[in-house]
Amino acid sequence: MRIRSALLFSFALVALSIPVRFSHALAPGEAAPDFSATDSNGKTQTLSKMKGKFVVLEWFNQGCPYVKKHYDSGNMQKLQKQYTGKDVVWWTILSSAPGKQGYETAAEANATMKEKGAASSAVLLDPEGKIGKLYQAKTTPHLFVIDPKGSLIYMGAIDDKASTDVADLSGATNYVSQALDAAMAGKPVVNAATVPYGCSVKYQE
Repeated sequence: MRIRSALLFSFALVALSIPVRFSHALAPGEAAPDFSATDSNGKTQTLSKMKGKFVVLEWFNQGCPYVKKHYDSGNMQKLQKQYTGKDVVWWTILSSAPGKQGYETAAEANATMKEKGAASSAVLLDPEGKIGKLYQAKTTPHLFVIDPKGSLIYMGAIDDKASTDVADLSGATNYVSQALDAAMAGKPVVNAATVPYGCSVKYQE
């Protein structure tokens, strides 16, 4: 009986630990969780060292048709160039696990970004999914905007057209540029949280 009781107690603790670990969903206005990661050029990038700058986190998977929509059209690169030109730090993050769609080595990631003409500040490698799970990134793409104080001011979809059709870019409301433009002008972000769309992030099982 004592062994059985001990086992039941252990199982109860495990069961309770799961919701405690994942129950708190991120919300706009909160401090963005800090992290460090190695980029595709071997340099360590740390979020807390970016205080004083706007930061965009973009989840990427080169095999995802939703990602292809925004890269093959040049839409994502245009955004990257527009805002890095305004001193925004733009990090493209690869959270696909080895053997999963979207996984790339540092060399492969650099080749992909060169081929696509990407203009992000750095490509962060996250094969264990630590950053992805920290931010509860669900899709590729999934975007987060962090203000100079280190607070989350936007999280969600890139725009309001949840499709893989390039034609849908015309007339779409781009939530990322909307958030950045408003915040840079000292105005509140109207759509601070939206539902992300795309392929599921291919995390390590």
